[in-house]
Amino acid sequence: MHETFCKFVVFCPYSFGKIINKLSAAVLLLLACNFTHLNFIMDYSKIIRKAWEEYDATKVIHKIEDISPMVSTNYVFRVTFEDEDIIIAKLSFFGKYEYFKEDHRIIHTLSNNLLYPYENFLAKSLLRNNRVYMYRYKSGKTDIWVVFYNPVRVMQRMPRRLDDSHIRKFGQQTGKFHKACSRLRNVLPKSIKTLRTDINALLEMLEKDKKKFTAEQAACLRHHCELFLKNRLKCNVSSFEIIPVFIDWNIGNFSVTNKQELYSRWDYDWFRMSYRMLDFYFFSRVVSDAGDKTAFSYRINTMMEDRFILFLQEYHKVNPLTANELKFLKEAYRFFILNYVVKNGSYFFSEQYSSKLVAEAFDIYLPSVDTEFDAEKLIHALKIKEA
Repeated sequence: MHETFCKFVVFCPYSFGKIINKLSAAVLLLLACNFTHLNFIMDYSKIIRKAWEEYDATKVIHKIEDISPMVSTNYVFRVTFEDEDIIIAKLSFFGKYEYFKEDHRIIHTLSNNLLYPYENFLAKSLLRNNRVYMYRYKSGKTDIWVVFYNPVRVMQRMPRRLDDSHIRKFGQQTGKFHKACSRLRNVLPKSIKTLRTDINALLEMLEKDKKKFTAEQAACLRHHCELFLKNRLKCNVSSFEIIPVFIDWNIGNFSVTNKQELYSRWDYDWFRMSYRMLDFYFFSRVVSDAGDKTAFSYRINTMMEDRFILFLQEYHKVNPLTANELKFLKEAYRFFILNYVVKNGSYFFSEQYSSKLVAEAFDIYLPSVDTEFDAEKLIHALKIKEA
């Protein structure tokens, strides 16, 4: 699948680390996902055609091809027109339409305002009347949203397991990219989503749905939600900048030049406006000793590896980190497990993997947050003096 993907110069939000293989994931979805029967039988191409006809009925679609990773509620299609032009259509029905609309407007503004060398780093949405065009399909309980993208160019992928030179370069490049995003923080549209609102949504879910988790599991989740809310204040997060973050970084969703400089990025499923430290757990996975794996778990120990420290040292040279930010790393990890694995995992992963990851969250991930992560090791390695 990697080889097939690289032949196309398209925006394609694959997250290869999440995929066992497309066929098995598709079968698992059909057999076990918590989506309605209506969604299985729906012809998404009809919705795409309706969305396009509303956008520009004079340009005729020739064919629509499903290029989805088949592991989440976001579906991706390559749309080819009779004149051989190509665009990408993304469909989603998870979450709230207001969040979907907000995220894509921010992403487009970011894409449009990033300066060299990132002016073509992100895919650009199609506009109508100078606003991101979005189509909302509602029929009964079905509520599906469509956005169109221009294809993004793809160059080289980093190797599955990075050597030290790759790690150093990746640290420098992500530090520079975060700095470029930081410069735009005052011109990007505001976001109504925060880490606190997501944690509060999980707490509300625990109150409303008593059957989703056992009493012991619910108590565990409440405990970690409370720890997150308390510890974020200890880290003085009010002093952290709010910038665009993508959270899920893996070698399958960005490309680099032959000089290992960041060239393009796709897969915006977990995009949000938040603290830069939310990106770092997945940075640690990219540079980890294990490398990119098709069979994976979300253990915290990648942030304790010497290879991650090497990454941090290079990042720190171009975009200095603070002691409080490094202390917040474990809270960013805790939030990721609570929000993306436990609360929303069934929407992002096949049922088989979601069940596995949720079980591991209770048995391994959450218990390890306060026992296996040592921020002082990272602070010492970067020679940061605490205020």
